[in-house]
Amino acid sequence: MMDNQISTATVASGRATMTTTDSITVLPTHLHRILQNFLLIWLDANFNESEEDFKKSIQHLRHIVASIRTFTDANECVNFLRKIKEEKAFIIVSGSLGQRIIPEIQALPQLDSVYVFCDDKSVHEQWAKTIPKIKGVYTDIKAICKALQADREDCDRAMISLSFNGIDPLFMYTQLLKEVLLEIKDDDTKSVKEFVDFCRCQEEDIDEEEIDQFEREYRSDKSIWWYTAETFIYPMLNRSLRLMEVDIILKMGFFIQQLHQDIENLHRDQQSTNTASIAVFEVFRGQRLSLEDFDKVKKTKGGLMSFNNFLSTSRNYNRALEWFARPAALRDPSSVGILFVMTIDRTLCAQSSIPFADVKNVGAFKDKEEEILFSTHTVFRIEDIKRIQDDQTDRLWKVNLTLIGNNNHDLNTLTVSIREELKLKAAQGLSRLGFILIKIGEFSKAEQLYQILLEKASSNKDQADYNLLLGSVKEDTVSKSIDGRDETDENECEYWPCNNTYTRCDGLWSCKDGADEVNCPSSTCPEFQHSCVFLNDTSTVSCLPIARAGDGIVDCLGEKPSLKLRHMSVYPPQLTTHETTSVILSSTHGKIQLARYFNVNLLNASIITE
Repeated sequence: MMDNQISTATVASGRATMTTTDSITVLPTHLHRILQNFLLIWLDANFNESEEDFKKSIQHLRHIVASIRTFTDANECVNFLRKIKEEKAFIIVSGSLGQRIIPEIQALPQLDSVYVFCDDKSVHEQWAKTIPKIKGVYTDIKAICKALQADREDCDRAMISLSFNGIDPLFMYTQLLKEVLLEIKDDDTKSVKEFVDFCRCQEEDIDEEEIDQFEREYRSDKSIWWYTAETFIYPMLNRSLRLMEVDIILKMGFFIQQLHQDIENLHRDQQSTNTASIAVFEVFRGQRLSLEDFDKVKKTKGGLMSFNNFLSTSRNYNRALEWFARPAALRDPSSVGILFVMTIDRTLCAQSSIPFADVKNVGAFKDKEEEILFSTHTVFRIEDIKRIQDDQTDRLWKVNLTLIGNNNHDLNTLTVSIREELKLKAAQGLSRLGFILIKIGEFSKAEQLYQILLEKASSNKDQADYNLLLGSVKEDTVSKSIDGRDETDENECEYWPCNNTYTRCDGLWSCKDGADEVNCPSSTCPEFQHSCVFLNDTSTVSCLPIARAGDGIVDCLGEKPSLKLRHMSVYPPQLTTHETTSVILSSTHGKIQLARYFNVNLLNASIITE
């Protein structure tokens, strides 16, 4: 295939599915739906998709990542990558193309890991070492598969949904959402068949052999095995809960309810037979956390956070630290490694009906892991945050959490008014999920939910009710102006974070540290860094880590006094004694210091104070 041809292929079930026009192969206009937290991109200018080696390589890779895209044109590949919003991407790239494009795209937050695939490792190892997201240089596809397997597991662990009290609007509805999910009632036989049929329609993202296995072997008492096994179930369920994908949540409702019930039953059996167990014990979870989420952890210290999915933990401290937390800390600088240390009170769990179970004898890896599995939407208080001393990294942290019960005062205070409003609106059953979606601003998903429920409605009354709810979604999306911005009358304004849909990348710092203005399309800096002209080098635009923004220390110069913040991202090329410029400082003292530093007259400089 010629290098100047553009070829992209969607690889599914061991075969390539392509749309071809005049010998140029392009992606279909409407990309298929992704059902996992990740996808694999393979870029090589010399693909020969008819070769047996290529087909075997795809088969090996699909056992790890179901959704694969292949490209021969670098520009097409980069454009595709930039459009990814909700998933993480792994990239296999040839040495020559990798050396050209990876430095350009390495800062993209959707890019997780890169694997350089070439004939001669020595040619590419040197430049590859300079890019943290490159996991290695490989000459064998099986070695890539081994590395990809570990990175896929790390990615799944890192992409669980977290919400924080006072920051994320979703946290207010944590307990209500849990109740809705666990009250989904389905005919198991019918639901399993409908779920299998749906999965077969997603052949580009689910291995057909796994679907066949699920159809043959799934039983209601085997949900824990299926959740812990390396199949499509775990990533599909966690993704749907993370993104609130209502259609998949409904299709997997039978599994969510059964998994909770199996954990509950196993918990009851284990507590009755282990009467001598210690009342209070610790479990551990190591994972990668984005700098944005870690900032939320620090801001919520002393407050509450929720894991919005089924939560896997370990009784083994060293395993959680060495297998998960520490490797995560050694990855790229846009994330940290976290060791969650969770204190669990058995008595509190019994009083609050919070089930957890030791699944080592019923999970997919019997006797190999000391895994404790909690039911969905478990809430903890953040007690303490400390850095773990490590010779190789300063991005390894320990976060101490304490499990809280359903009768916690802070939690109940949040939910009591919501329950009253539900009573007034007579919201029942799954319609409560629509209420939650509207409250957190997910209007299109609420509309989708009501449309699904309308199609399933069996009585005229139910149809009328859902039609009414569909109409209410339209009413709730009518905007009104608040401080010059379009917001809705259903938003919980006091819980809106400074970094939200309306403030992202608008050129104005709404957050003290400018968190709403990092990772923007126009940014030339790595993740979570601002453009900055440092005081000691006014001729160069550099980058400032977000952790140093808004810390009370002047680092950068700027020319946008309207922003009224300390650290600005734009500055004239060079200060001279003949120029008059507007300099943003946090104090008069800073103005005097700067004048001495540059030996210039800054009497006309703007002084912005908080």
